[in-house]
Amino acid sequence: MGALRMMLTLLLMLAAPLALAADPLSIPAITLSSGADGQQEYSVSLQILLIMTALSFIPAFVVLMTSFTRIIIVFSILRQALGLQQTPSNQILNGMALFLTLFIMAPVFDRINQEAVQPYLAEKLSAQDAISKAQAPLKNFMLAQTRESDLDLFMRLSKRTDIASPDQAPLTILVPAFVTSELKTAFQIGFMIFIPFLIIDLVVASVLMAMGMMMLSPLIISLPFKIMLFVLVDGWALIMGTLAGSFGGV
Repeated sequence: MGALRMMLTLLLMLAAPLALAADPLSIPAITLSSGADGQQEYSVSLQILLIMTALSFIPAFVVLMTSFTRIIIVFSILRQALGLQQTPSNQILNGMALFLTLFIMAPVFDRINQEAVQPYLAEKLSAQDAISKAQAPLKNFMLAQTRESDLDLFMRLSKRTDIASPDQAPLTILVPAFVTSELKTAFQIGFMIFIPFLIIDLVVASVLMAMGMMMLSPLIISLPFKIMLFVLVDGWALIMGTLAGSFGGV
């Protein structure tokens, strides 16, 4: 249900502005024209083309406006710290990141579904009102995770002087500031994860050099110890719990 709500919300946010930009009564979906020789030609409306083009940006919005960015970067750094190049595979990491994102974002998606999607489907809200109500929970989530310095940076770059508070920042400013903050946070968490595995690599390399085994790669010896350490401390549960807790109980 969470994935369905998310898709419905993003469809509403992306498709509705295009639908409002042009009157559907004045621009039909299919236009029939007759040629001089009596042949009939059908042409698809530009409005439909714009809507379908906008839908292709949904994956980018899912990645950049949710917790997905932080999670997938931490998972990638963890795999690199363990010394495993292809295990877990990219498909597994992306799947884990996606479902953990749905778990973390569930309260936000529930608010969007209750306050925007369901009233819009019940024709209690207009498209514009539904978009405004759908954006509010997402903006609150992103503002809670965005550093003030990053938001100020993009405010200065945009040269907007009509924005009095962070709550008034449009998505065109908030999204890049949010992504920048997420990258910083993800690398900070990744640095803390990397340290214990780096210590194991240094210890193993020092022992091998002391024994005169210069030709043996330390990574081959340290890999089982790093995997054993990660399993003994229940590493996956710690990583998942740390990532979920880093968002402050959204």
